Amino acid sequence: MSTNTHKKTFSVTGMSCAACAASVETILSHFDSVDTAAVNFATHSVAIDYQKDQDETQFKEAVQKAGFDIILDEENSDEISDEIAQENYHKLQRNLLWSAIFTLPVFIMGMFFMEWEPGRWISLALTLPVLFWFGRDFFKNAVKHARVGNANMDTLVALSTGIAFIFSLLNTLYPQFWVSKGLDAHVYYEAATVIITFILLGRLLEAKAKSNTSTALKKLMGLQPKTLRIIEGTTEKEIQIKDVQIGQIIAVKPGEKIPVDGEVSQGQSHVDESMITGEPLPVEKYKGEKVFAGTINQKGSFQFVSEKVGSDTFLASIIKTVKEAQGSKAPVQKTVDKIAGIFVPVVMCIAVITFIVWMFFGGQDAFTHALLTSVAVLVIACPCALGLATPTAIMVGVGKGAENNILIKDAESLEVAHKIDTIILDKTGTITEGQPVLIDEIWRENLDSLETYKAILKTIEKESEHPLATAVVDYFSGIDAAQVSLDNFQSLTGKGVEALFTNGQKYYIGNQALIKDQEININPQLGNQAQKLQDEAKTVIYFSDGESVLGIFGIADEVKVSSREAIQELHQKGLAVYMLTGDNKHTAAAVAKEVGIENYRAEVLPADKSAFVKKLQGEGKKVAMVGDGINDSEALALADLSIAMGKGSDVAMEVAKMTLTTSDLKKIPQALKLSRKTVMGIRQNLFWAFIYNIIGIPIAAGILYPINGFLLDPMIAGMAMAFSSVSVVTNSLRLKQIKL
Repeated sequence: MSTNTHKKTFSVTGMSCAACAASVETILSHFDSVDTAAVNFATHSVAIDYQKDQDETQFKEAVQKAGFDIILDEENSDEISDEIAQENYHKLQRNLLWSAIFTLPVFIMGMFFMEWEPGRWISLALTLPVLFWFGRDFFKNAVKHARVGNANMDTLVALSTGIAFIFSLLNTLYPQFWVSKGLDAHVYYEAATVIITFILLGRLLEAKAKSNTSTALKKLMGLQPKTLRIIEGTTEKEIQIKDVQIGQIIAVKPGEKIPVDGEVSQGQSHVDESMITGEPLPVEKYKGEKVFAGTINQKGSFQFVSEKVGSDTFLASIIKTVKEAQGSKAPVQKTVDKIAGIFVPVVMCIAVITFIVWMFFGGQDAFTHALLTSVAVLVIACPCALGLATPTAIMVGVGKGAENNILIKDAESLEVAHKIDTIILDKTGTITEGQPVLIDEIWRENLDSLETYKAILKTIEKESEHPLATAVVDYFSGIDAAQVSLDNFQSLTGKGVEALFTNGQKYYIGNQALIKDQEININPQLGNQAQKLQDEAKTVIYFSDGESVLGIFGIADEVKVSSREAIQELHQKGLAVYMLTGDNKHTAAAVAKEVGIENYRAEVLPADKSAFVKKLQGEGKKVAMVGDGINDSEALALADLSIAMGKGSDVAMEVAKMTLTTSDLKKIPQALKLSRKTVMGIRQNLFWAFIYNIIGIPIAAGILYPINGFLLDPMIAGMAMAFSSVSVVTNSLRLKQIKL
């Protein structure tokens, strides 16, 4: 994307079918300043890439002329669109209820008392409010679209019911026209009213079902509290969350949701971070610890300094990613959109051809048959099912992923994932925990004053900035180091540290090279243990006084508990698994053996990782790259599917198409399963949407009449059309029930 352009997603109102979405897309794409405009009918949103100097109100004015509208208020967009959706839903409920009440007597008279003369006039009186009040939106929208040369689902409904009504009205006012020809003057008020009622019912059910597809996003948004309490001097003040500023001190009480991201400045508690990590156990928080918006405080109270607010919080970024992913289009949708864009005009042409054919070959009842079949064709055709087939499945799939700590950035990655046959895993931070941990503690035999030596060791390592020193300090966190006093500390580059205590005793902590340089003795028992730790690919730290080694410690980046199980599951699914690492061959071999990976590469540079991805792709492989660091970003960008670990670098997460917000590698096979199930749902939806129209339209046109005399009643056609969209959305909702 050019630096002079930016991408925004706006809510769109007034769309009733996929043809509407195509119209909005076409209108916005005609702007010279717009690079791309992608409308999602399921989410009623449009993502626009446009020049920064473009006046957004021009977008609004352009779509308003065609009968739609765009919500430009970004801050309150969700609230406004929800309000409009609720208003429309309640309006649909009212219109459906009254339409059904007025339609029932019309249906009874039309089906069972058709010869009763007053029944025509009663039906006319009852049909007027059904069509032109409870169903007025169909006609209003059809006229709006006609003014700008467009046609949509409302056009089909308005034409079919309008034609049936006008024909019935003429036969009510001038029945003698047909009677003089020896024919009955039929009226079809029941067809017009039942069609309106059934389609209103279908839209109500569709609206209800579509709202269920975004429950995952609503759950995420529900994690955001509306207000918070800031500390000003010695008093607390409650403010709206939109008014909070970076650097303010925020108080959190037991059971409250943390409103923004920040760092604990006072107090202590445990926080439920399962919405981020997927881990059920609460995390202890004390001064200096990071806290995140949407997580839930447990029993303790604390204060923290706000560091990220508004759209910059981790939760806000998740919500944004889920919204954009649900609004994005899978590649297959592009073809469907083209079909939907011409669907209504094609159906109108088929209806005209049907009418003409029946007029020529319909015999004595030619006009009646021509009228009923052309109306049935207009009614049964359903572009909505086509328009909803892909986006509803994508919405549910993305939401299901978010509920399971799999953050999916776009629909394309969800569609591609099931094709993956090769997985490349980074080692550090992906297969392993990504931080050094002291695992082995081995002291010289018969060593006196062991607790004192532990205090000395901890005191020295607290002064060191080396990452391995942190592992030692954490391991000995329960040791009281106040009993010893350090006099002098010196770092020995590449080897370790030297420390002098107030009692005049000198100590060394470092690697084997330091011990050799200082000519310090190491007894055979410790020497053998050190060699064993090295064979296990652990980093060995030596602790000694000026004469001999007192103890050795094995430090390693531990393999995650779930890694072996996850890799085994990937193998069982037939995927080839590779491990790439910049670490030495010895460590790489040990980790690969532990987790069951046969194919691995050690001492690999970032450029080597991306070259390896290209090599596999050149062999026809569909490659997924899983990493967590900046050094993985190039390979992530090149892979067919890129997956970042949530605790990794911002760069890796920015590049990746999927992010696992937990460190559990078992989420990878779950993501692949989710992709497979979602794509299966899309294919099922498209099959039924296409087959419905392919079979339904010819039957409505009367193709079976020469064979068995069957003609589809327009009322039945209306009912079938109404439920076709609902069936597609319901099939998508089945994805919510799958077990990953």
